[in-house]
Amino acid sequence: MNQLNSRVLAQDDAMMGHALALGRRGLGSTWPNPAVGCVITNQGRVVGRGWTQPGGRPHAEPMALAQAGERARGGTAYVSLEPCAHHGKTPPCADALIAAGVARVVVALGDPDPRVDGGGIARLRAAGIDVIEGLRASEAEADQIGFLSRIRLGRPMVTLKLANSFDGRIATASGESRWITGPAARHWVHGERACHDAVMVGGGTARADDPSLNVRGFGEIAQPLRLVACRRLDLPKDAALIRTARDIPVWVLHGADAAPDRVAELTDAGLRCIEAPLGRDGHLDPAGMLQALGAAGLTRIFCEGGGALAASLLQADLVDHLVGFTAGLALGAEGRPSLGPLGIAALSEAPRFTLIETRALGGDVLHRWKRQG
Repeated sequence: MNQLNSRVLAQDDAMMGHALALGRRGLGSTWPNPAVGCVITNQGRVVGRGWTQPGGRPHAEPMALAQAGERARGGTAYVSLEPCAHHGKTPPCADALIAAGVARVVVALGDPDPRVDGGGIARLRAAGIDVIEGLRASEAEADQIGFLSRIRLGRPMVTLKLANSFDGRIATASGESRWITGPAARHWVHGERACHDAVMVGGGTARADDPSLNVRGFGEIAQPLRLVACRRLDLPKDAALIRTARDIPVWVLHGADAAPDRVAELTDAGLRCIEAPLGRDGHLDPAGMLQALGAAGLTRIFCEGGGALAASLLQADLVDHLVGFTAGLALGAEGRPSLGPLGIAALSEAPRFTLIETRALGGDVLHRWKRQG
């Protein structure tokens, strides 16, 4: 490899890293669209940058092209996901790159959406643009896991967060749980909420804790959707989620046996009620719930329990990322466990995850895991 090619490869790698970082700015605020980043260079200098804006528009490429103007002509565009090729609420991004006169496009990852799926790259090549594919693809796939899950599996990606005492308890026998973890861990959790489309809890947690499920401590930012899995819609009438539903959207997943007048009452209060199928055990079916949420456009869900909902997701093999906090206190056998029954008779039946990070946060230990396979 000559020195010139080496410099080009190094620049390509650095600029794609920049595009990926820009794309991450949109995580949690662009659904149902993917969060994409774009960098445009000309003669080795950055002339335009963009990322998918809240609500999914404008897309990254038009944003970067608007900044670059005429300087995009003859330049290189680095895009973290294949430019779209279909007419939706905005024209195709592939056409915008062609019209701007870019000479070269570097793409990290193809878009499996049937409306794109190679079509954007094909358009660029048909216009005589040099296209490089697959640069830093594994990073792009990790960033796009939610969007890819919705397209390929019909469901959003799920991150399950569990915050436990050293002996795996989430509350005392009387139900006291505030706070097991310290301020640093709680601040980190709010950051994770912010980069997911929605925060989800079960009906039991909503009744016991009366949570707000919003993001605090990060200034004025787009708030995630609030989700509650509550088969009979039996939330207290003065619950914080009901009182604030017109400020930050709340969706409630319920069974067919929920009272119609209760559905109407919550709908009038500003909540969206979504019917989900029941499993053989008579509880809400976790796979059915996620399919309903995927059909509604959600790509990334941050689940904060409680124990029954967490166990049902794990038992159904629907958890993609597992986030655990371990605090330096013990609550004993009489404390409330973080998970409900899983029905495991042998170790081989237990869901296993691969450790990807562990570190101290204040007085607590954070450990992050991803699903195996």
